[in-house]
Amino acid sequence: MTDLVIRPLVAGEEHVFDSMPDPLPQLRQVAYADGVAGGGYRPETTWVALRADRVVGRAAWLLPPGAVGAPWLDRFDLDAEPEVGAELLRAAHEALGGPGLYYAALPAHWRRRPEVLAVVRAPMAAAQLAGLVEREERIRCSWAGTPLPASSGRYDFRAPADAAEINALVARVAEPDVLTGVEIARVVGGVDLATDPLGWLGDAVRGWRVAMEADRPVGLVGTAGDACYPLLAYLGLLDEAARPELLAEAVRMLVADGAREVIADVAAHRVAVLAELERTGFRQLRARVTFAPPNSPE
Repeated sequence: MTDLVIRPLVAGEEHVFDSMPDPLPQLRQVAYADGVAGGGYRPETTWVALRADRVVGRAAWLLPPGAVGAPWLDRFDLDAEPEVGAELLRAAHEALGGPGLYYAALPAHWRRRPEVLAVVRAPMAAAQLAGLVEREERIRCSWAGTPLPASSGRYDFRAPADAAEINALVARVAEPDVLTGVEIARVVGGVDLATDPLGWLGDAVRGWRVAMEADRPVGLVGTAGDACYPLLAYLGLLDEAARPELLAEAVRMLVADGAREVIADVAAHRVAVLAELERTGFRQLRARVTFAPPNSPE
C-alpha cells in the first residue's frame, strides 16, 4: 500500500484542499478559498492526508478574525478507513496544542438517509478514535415564505422597556427553545447565548418582543436581521402555550424588515419545539453534532 503522507497545507495550496470532491454537496458551506480570503481558514490549521498525491482526508480548523476562543474543527472529510482519519487528527492535534471542538455539519434527517450515513460514518468514527466524544446535536431550520398561522388574539406583543427587562426575563427561562449560533457566540465572542443573549446581539431592543397575557409576560424573542441570515436568535418561554404565536410574531418582525428567509437553531432533543417550528412553516436544513475532548465542559 502507498505510504500515507499527513501534513498541513502551505500558503497557496487551496487547490489541494479542493481537489477532494465534496462528499456532501447539499450542505450550505463556505467555500474553502473564500474562508481563507476572509481569514477564518489558514494553511497552518488545515491538514491533509495523501496517498500517491491524492487527498484521502482533509481537516480544516476555523477561527474568524477577532475571535477570543481556540480554533474548532469545521471541515473534516474522509475517503479512507477511520484509522487514517484518526491519524490525521492526532497529528494535527499535536501540532495545534491538543484536541478541541469538532462541529460536524450533516444534512437534515441524516440518520434516516443511508446514502448520507455511508459518507459520515468514517469521519465520525475517526473523531472518536482520536479521542473526541460525541455531545450535543442541534438542528438548523429555515422558514422561506410559508404562510404563517393566524394570531388567536390571546397574546399582546410589545418591545421590551430596556436591556434590563430582557436580562431579567432571560434569567427566568430555564432552557431557551431556540438559540441560533450558540456555538459561534461561545467560541468567537466568549458569550453564553442562553444566559447572556445581549452580550452577543447587543443592547438594542428593537429586534426583541415580549409576549404578554393580560399583564403577565409569558415569553420573549430576540431576532437579528443583519447577521449571515435573518435569524431567530433567542426564544425563551415562561408559559409553553405561548410558543406558537411567539414564533410567528418573530418571523413577522423579520419579514416586515425585508427578510425572505429566517433561520432558527434548536437542540435535537427538543422535539416539541421542532414540531412547532414545522407547524409555523420551518423545514429542517441541517444538523450539527458536537464532538469534544472528554474533559471539555462543552
